[in-house]
Amino acid sequence: MILVSIFGGLGNQMFQYAAARALALRCGQPLVLDLRHYAGPREHGYALDAFRLSARVGEARELPPRLRHEPLRALASRLARRDLPRWEERAPGFAPDVMGLQGPVWLHGYFQTERYFADHAPTIRAEFTPRAAPDAANAALLAEIAATPSVSVHVRRGDYVRNPRFNALHGTCPPEYYAAAAAKLCDRHGQAHFFVFSDDPAWARDNLRLPGPMRVIDHNAAASASEDLRLMSACRHHIIANSTFSWWGAWLNPRSDKTVIAPSRWFSDPGMHNPDLLPSGWLRVAPDPAAR
Repeated sequence: MILVSIFGGLGNQMFQYAAARALALRCGQPLVLDLRHYAGPREHGYALDAFRLSARVGEARELPPRLRHEPLRALASRLARRDLPRWEERAPGFAPDVMGLQGPVWLHGYFQTERYFADHAPTIRAEFTPRAAPDAANAALLAEIAATPSVSVHVRRGDYVRNPRFNALHGTCPPEYYAAAAAKLCDRHGQAHFFVFSDDPAWARDNLRLPGPMRVIDHNAAASASEDLRLMSACRHHIIANSTFSWWGAWLNPRSDKTVIAPSRWFSDPGMHNPDLLPSGWLRVAPDPAAR
């Protein structure tokens, strides 16, 4: 069995699933999801159930104890030699030893690089297809996206603004970043039709000035984030924020001729860096994220 801890928002959940699913495929073992993180109130809820996953949710009786939360059960499990070997991420970036792991093993980390699952990219993309067919509004948008030189633009604000800790760590991408990214993209491809996705659509309307038709998509509720991912991934090119959600919106697009533009620095905190986060073909543009 490959067991993986699932936590954080949808983008982080997708990285955790993708890394574990690829490992399960390499090992020929079943994948089990540990969702205990969501047992209490959280900023973000579990959201992977919107997709066509090939995994099951672990039952309480089969899950190993969490060391910090269940110390007595953990000790009893170790004494009975029923503890599951645990691999825990120690730092951002690719850890080569993950690729050689054999089950049973319990994975815990963010796993924010495609290097963990690039060898199974078609399977991961297929499993991150929404279960439900698009409704009428989203189907119409998909048709419009297909008929235009479409570019997805993602603006992440939300908890990056209201949570002081997240703001200090991540910051937000300023309007100057989007203007510079859009100009670079138009230099490469000519005309562009910008489809803007944001958890703060009013800010996007008031602050973005892009060199082409711009439409802010705001009809999908937060609980329907998978629908926004479907729309984003259908676009030809992408301008992403320093957000794992928009990372996935771009990565799920399988086109070999796509252009993806990302902030030149992902974190506002200068002490944080993941050298493997962006695929090699993606372009970097300043200004960097800023705490604002």
